[in-house]
Amino acid sequence: MIIIPAIDLRDGKCVRLAQGDFGRVTVYADNPVAVACSWQEQGAERLHLVDLDGSLAGVPKNEAQIRAIVQEVDLPVQVGGGIRNRATIEAYLAMGVRWVILGTAALRDESFVRTACRAYEGRIILGIDANDDKVAVQGWTEETSASPAALARRYEKEGLAAVIYTDIKRDGMRTGVNIEGTMALAQAVNVPVIASGGVAGVEDIVRLKGIQEFGVAGVIIGKALYSGALTLQEAIKAAAS
Repeated sequence: MIIIPAIDLRDGKCVRLAQGDFGRVTVYADNPVAVACSWQEQGAERLHLVDLDGSLAGVPKNEAQIRAIVQEVDLPVQVGGGIRNRATIEAYLAMGVRWVILGTAALRDESFVRTACRAYEGRIILGIDANDDKVAVQGWTEETSASPAALARRYEKEGLAAVIYTDIKRDGMRTGVNIEGTMALAQAVNVPVIASGGVAGVEDIVRLKGIQEFGVAGVIIGKALYSGALTLQEAIKAAAS
């Protein structure tokens, strides 16, 4: 199971939100490139970048920072936030991004997402952000009636690289990963699932390892790493044991 440090970008800075609330933001670094290099030095095998401004605007807003990170680190990078058309996908892939994450578009433009999955097979990740088992879109500001499993099944045969499942209420709160929700989604689809939201410590990594057999391929960690509640080395060691 792979451990993936998160770098959330807002106004060009590395931040974390509490429960996806743009009014509850903590700035951790003014230089996201330095943060990315630090994660690489500490043993990261992949990075998770989110353009928070882009997720609200519907178009990329932190491209310069993402490009600089991709150029500076020797790690595969996955990027989400504001990717709503093919031109944006192509621009990110051309700059060296390994995977692009489609979230809002999966509900708003099904034809585009299906076409993208087929055109860039293995390079598209479906991002599912859920609140009480209901998918939220537009930077988590709009809740829908769709369930995570139903949305994932819609695209599971289209060549997805993975599905990221984020529990919004737990994100940035260090209250523990939603093991039940993650496992339910992994069992519902034949696509690798990456857990996200709520990691509090090593015990969450151990619990996720316990459901790895169901298709849980990794976990994205943000607040726990930035607050010092968990080190990247500890997380990697727990995932490998």
